[in-house]
Amino acid sequence: MKIDIYKTDGTLTGRQVELNPKVFDIQPNDHAIYLAVKTYLTNQRQGTSKTKERSEVSGGGRKPWRQKGTGRARAGSNRSPLWVGGGTVFGPKPRDYEIKLPKKVKLLARLSALTYKARNNQIVVVEDFNFDQPKTKEILNIIKALNLYEKKTLLLTGSYIRNVYLSGRNIPNLKVLEAQKASTYDILNNKVLLLQESALNLINQRFSYE
Repeated sequence: MKIDIYKTDGTLTGRQVELNPKVFDIQPNDHAIYLAVKTYLTNQRQGTSKTKERSEVSGGGRKPWRQKGTGRARAGSNRSPLWVGGGTVFGPKPRDYEIKLPKKVKLLARLSALTYKARNNQIVVVEDFNFDQPKTKEILNIIKALNLYEKKTLLLTGSYIRNVYLSGRNIPNLKVLEAQKASTYDILNNKVLLLQESALNLINQRFSYE
């Protein structure tokens, strides 16, 4: 499958590039995608939430009142979960939510996501570009020229390009990443996948599933 390459002004370069069928035309595995997205979202959790149990709250010590004869319910401590200011029952404790996924499953999920993008015609390839200095207006002009301004877009670059990254981070519907660092979640969580030519070449070479 071949795809046109666009200039930064939105016009065609007259050249086309081949999408590697081992990357963009495999048999998608939906379960692998589910596992990869679940792993990504779960690993974003900090796991730092904490509540105090009855042994940790202030108070306690002596019995609030005698066991019998007051007409009130029995009470042994004001740390009880039934009391205002008492301890929490089965509250959250700090924990590690990290999940690890086999490398082959992660790769299969990523290739499945790329395949879906290719089949839905949600991939746009643009020639490589860079800026002399970070400037949001410059990258915004490119996005508008490619008719992607109102579409949630993931821009993948072949390597870390500082000025491009800094230029795009203030645009709400745009995320800029290095191609090799894009996760399955990143690929799917957008409407359009915008690839610099060098990024596509890198994906074609390194992401093939054997």
